[in-house]
Amino acid sequence: MGTHSILVLNGPNLSRLGKREPEIYGKITLDDINRGLVESFSEVAFEFYQSEGEGALIEKLFQAEDNGSCSGVVLNAGALTHYSIALRDAISAIELPVVEVHLSNIYAREEFRRTSVISEVCKGVISGFGANSYHLGVRAILESRS
Repeated sequence: MGTHSILVLNGPNLSRLGKREPEIYGKITLDDINRGLVESFSEVAFEFYQSEGEGALIEKLFQAEDNGSCSGVVLNAGALTHYSIALRDAISAIELPVVEVHLSNIYAREEFRRTSVISEVCKGVISGFGANSYHLGVRAILESRS
């Protein structure tokens, strides 16, 4: 299959995984998720990035596109999913496939979480499978790029 480079991009509050609302998000940390991806996909060169800031995430998307070697992006935008038109426009402005992922099933949660302003510009959405959502996102990119 060759080597693929995938950016795993995480937005606000995901740095608090394992501590924040474990009844919803579980006790797994972001480092645990990243380690699991590396262990499961030896053929992938991952870049992991998390920021609390919208602008930093947008800059990272543009860098991934501009470096020319990235195969795609697995994005958990956190709360930005529901209202960030700037992030939506950034996804729209790049040609890389972006897979939107969520640990919880956003469609089974509060009404405001059921709306994603980024979904229609992403390749697909994976929601509700915990850490496995990230694995499914990576698999989707690999299968679409191979």
